[in-house]
Order: sequence, then structure tokens, then C-alpha cells
Amino acid sequence: MKSPMKTGKTGTTDLAPDTLPQSVDLLIHARWIIPVEPAGITLENHSLAVHDGRIAGLLPRAEAEQRFQATEIQELGNHVLLPGFVNSHTHAAMTLFRGLADDLPLEQWLNDRIWPAEGKHVSADFVHDGTLLAAAEMLRGGITTCNDMYFFPDAAARAFATAGMRAMLGITVLEFPTPYASDADDYLSKGLTVRDQWRDVSMLSFSLAPHAPYTISDRTFERIASLSAQLDLPVHIHVHESRSEVEDSLKQHGMRPLARLHGLGLVNPNLIAVHAVHLDAGDIALLSREGVSVAHNPTSNMKLANGACPVASLVRQGINVGLGTDGAASNNRLDMFQEMRHAALLAKLTANDPTVLDAHTTLHMATLGGARAMGLDADIGSLKIGKFADLCAISLQDWIVQPCFDPVSHLVYVTGREQVSHVWVGGHCRVNAHKLVDFDVAALLPVINLWQNKLQV
Repeated sequence: MKSPMKTGKTGTTDLAPDTLPQSVDLLIHARWIIPVEPAGITLENHSLAVHDGRIAGLLPRAEAEQRFQATEIQELGNHVLLPGFVNSHTHAAMTLFRGLADDLPLEQWLNDRIWPAEGKHVSADFVHDGTLLAAAEMLRGGITTCNDMYFFPDAAARAFATAGMRAMLGITVLEFPTPYASDADDYLSKGLTVRDQWRDVSMLSFSLAPHAPYTISDRTFERIASLSAQLDLPVHIHVHESRSEVEDSLKQHGMRPLARLHGLGLVNPNLIAVHAVHLDAGDIALLSREGVSVAHNPTSNMKLANGACPVASLVRQGINVGLGTDGAASNNRLDMFQEMRHAALLAKLTANDPTVLDAHTTLHMATLGGARAMGLDADIGSLKIGKFADLCAISLQDWIVQPCFDPVSHLVYVTGREQVSHVWVGGHCRVNAHKLVDFDVAALLPVINLWQNKLQV
């Protein structure tokens, strides 16, 4: 059903006759604005004001021109303005592995190709360069925040800070050694030290990121649960990704992975359950009852033939769902337009119902759902006054995306990242007229070519 277009006042009151206009940094006039909150609303011919990095107003254009005096004015005459996308699960540095191990099942992909490549090549420089490339790709596609999980988080933090992108960095944990750390205690110690070093940088936050139930011991999980509660950190983990993971857990522990995590005190609102493909009714009830968020990665799940997350059932049970790209090694794009389209179509196919996961619900997953999963929904994910001005503008000027009857439907089913014209993070312009701002991609490419030469030997 086509959503109604709203033109009423939003977040404003009438000016008194003698009141001077309020000075703001930026005033954006857009043909359409989708605030995400309230749900299901599309505003026509409205304007958004930005001051000191946050949203200062959202109101009809004529009122905005009376109320605000802006240092900069941006005209988006045939564009959709919306919150920046939130990538709720990725491994940014693995962009350097893009296309390295395609068309393989998960266990072979991981055990025979990815882990050996990581053991040989992963370093702080690898993570910095790969993360910088990923940040450029994400920003160019309208992603303003990501939830990352990888080694050498200090190198990733430096890359995201250089790019001017918001990120949650995972304190990755494994039981076995890698070039980054020797054992679970070493991973945690190093990761928490990095968190302390970066804790005053507002664009960066941290999570505890145990890799998966099958790579983490009960002892380590108990410590992670304690740290999560003590430090109020999210726990970001792959879970129920493959059928074999569930079967092996039943054999080894006598219970399904989520049940094991529940017994160890990890299933609560701080948990971000990544993939969550192979769920039964009991698993879904547990997720709903405990307020867990799910990071749905439809493209990666399809590419590795892991199955389809029962996302329509999750939404019906009131479970918060965000969308993620996973890493470029298993996708192979960091593209939220692709994830939205795949999520909506896959849900309809698996449910045999074209009405499930409508466009507004899907867009919510790609923005506010991801922000809520990461505990950042008070600051990002929707266009509410007081939130950070993390914004994305989509141009509908090109004939190839015409006609447009419903801009929200268009975002999910028609447009792609090539239509992203402008991106702001905290009010700072990161993409202008389809080009990255203050980001020298040309200088980065020779570095990426060097990594490609090393990896293909």
C-alpha cells in the first residue's frame, strides 16, 4: 500500500512577530524527507536545519525559511533525504579479501581460505588500509555508521577517524592465536586497552565481539558476560549462522547455541545476534522475551548458502532487526541498497507472502533498527530534533529511476548507491554531488594494489 504523503508541521512552533530568525549552520530543502520516526511518514517539500552537528528543526519549507538563517543552504529539488544507513554487521578490513574465495560453502570458505589468508597477511597495516577502503565504499553508498568486528581495532579506529565515519568497534575474541593475539585473555586485554585509548572520541564506540559459540569456551563467555554488564557494552556475535553449527552444539553441549548463551548470561538486550538463520520457535521466543536484537545479513547468507533468516517472524514477534552487509569477502559489496532489496524479496519468497517486510519496515531495519541494536538510537537512526545530523540524500533526477509514485518504495526496490548524491556525518559533508569530500581515494588505490599483489601470490 502506498504510504500517505504528509505535509503538516513537524517539530516547530509559530514565530512571534518580533522574533529574529535562528542562526544555523545548514538548511537543507528537499522534495521528500523520510524521518523514519514517526514510522510510515514521508514529508513533501520540507526542510531540515542543522546546527552544531545536530538536527535543529524539521518543518515545511516556507516556515523554515522564516525561522532559520543558515550559513549554508542546500537545495535538493528532486531528492529524498533520510537518515544515514546503519550497517549493523561488517568486517571492514576484509574488503581486501573481496573476491578472494568465492563460491565455497561456509566451512571450506572459512577453514581453507579465509583463516589461512588472515594468518599470513593480517597486520595493523592490513586492517588500517582495508578499513579505509571499506569506509570510502560505505560513505559513498550512504552508510554513515557501521558495527565492525575484526582484529587490530586501534588500526580500524584510526581509519574510521580519518574517514570521518561513525563506527562501533568490536573487541574481537577467539580462543586460538592469530597474528593479533595469543588467546582469549590476550584478545580482551588488548581490546579493552584500545577502548580506553579511544573512549573520548564521540564518533567511535565499542562492543565485545566473541566470534561465535563454536570458537569460544564457557569460561570466556562468562567473563564476557561480566564485562558487558560492568561496562555496559553490547555483545556482537555470529550465532545460528549454519545448520552444522546448531547440530554440533547439540552434540557437544546438549543444547542449541542460543540456549547455551542464555545459560551463560549473555541473552539480554545487550546481545546483537548476527545472522540468526537457523532458528526454531523456541529460539525466536527467547530472543523476543529477552529483548535481543538481530543483525540480518541476507546477501552473505545467500552467497554462502546458509539459508534465510526468518525475519518476517522476528518482526512479528517484536524483535528488533538491523541490516548488515557482513564483510566484502562474503558478499561482495558493502551496499545497503542491495541488503534492503534482498531482505525484502527473500522474506516474501520464504514466507510465500508478498505483503511481509514492506518498504517502510525494510528501511527502518537499515536505519533505526541497526542504531537500536547498537544502543545508539538516542543519537542516530532517524531524523528527530536533537539527534546527530547523519544524513543521506538520494537523487531521483535520472530518467532511469522514473517515474516515482512512492519514494520509500523506490529506495528499496529501484534506486542504488549510485543515486547517493550527498552524505553528512554529524553535520559534516562527506559526500557532495556523488563525490567523496576530503578523502583521497586516488592515493589509496596504489596501496590497495600492493595488497592485491601480496594476496594473490
